[in-house]
Amino acid sequence: MHEPVRPEDLRVSDAERNHVQDHLRRAHEAGQLDIAEFDERVQSAWAARTRGDLDRVTADLPALPPPAPPQKKGAVFAPTGGGTAMRVLTIIWTCLFVVNVTAWGVLALTGIVVHPWPLWLLVPGAALAVLYSFGIGRPERG
Repeated sequence: MHEPVRPEDLRVSDAERNHVQDHLRRAHEAGQLDIAEFDERVQSAWAARTRGDLDRVTADLPALPPPAPPQKKGAVFAPTGGGTAMRVLTIIWTCLFVVNVTAWGVLALTGIVVHPWPLWLLVPGAALAVLYSFGIGRPERG
């Protein structure tokens, strides 16, 4: 009769190695590992044969918070600093544009012929559009 295999001696799958690699990536992003140690540990994870080998790769790392939930479908701005900046600048620009078009419209309706100065606000609007088109603040498309 064979003795039962201890849990730490069970063979691991590529899915388990990949899970450990993801844990190491998140630990690196959190500043717990430098790039050299991250690389070394990822190599060890992919060389691991047993669960005990994998456990040793992450034994000294604290538990990480769960990964951020996936972005909402149809999100216009990314949940990053760039996305927040673009959202705030776009709101400010939209408010200024609406106020200026409204003021110009009231003056035009009262018979005061004025140059359509709100058109000048299209310049910063175009700058925001160019930044967004180059990916600033735009969410990743999955």
